[in-house]
Amino acid sequence: MSVNKAKGTAWESLIVAYLREHHNPSAHRNVQMGRLDIGDISGLYLHALEAKAEKTITLSDYIKQANREAINAGEPFGCAVVKRRMKGVADGYVVRDVATDVRLMNRLKDAEEILRDIAPTVYEDFDKRHREAA
Repeated sequence: MSVNKAKGTAWESLIVAYLREHHNPSAHRNVQMGRLDIGDISGLYLHALEAKAEKTITLSDYIKQANREAINAGEPFGCAVVKRRMKGVADGYVVRDVATDVRLMNRLKDAEEILRDIAPTVYEDFDKRHREAA
């Protein structure tokens, strides 16, 4: 295995471990499927995830690939998780284009409005639990 391939595999494994601990215990690396690839990792809610650990960062290529793989995976959103040099997973970057981010935020906004209308007390608890300063 090449050094670059090994670095990519290690980065994917670290992302999976992080997702399993903090988000989804069934997150996993995907088998590569060529032009019908569904992303490097499954398990980030509603997303096809493309993992990148490269010295030279080319965001436009990453986003194009992630969006194509989201379509293949049947997920509404694609994103790239880009390794930050000399940092761990929590300090990496999740990157998507503005159009994808606006679609995601509109979905979240609509869901929160529905929750607020149907169950105001539950919404208040939800809102308090998820408000966290950057």
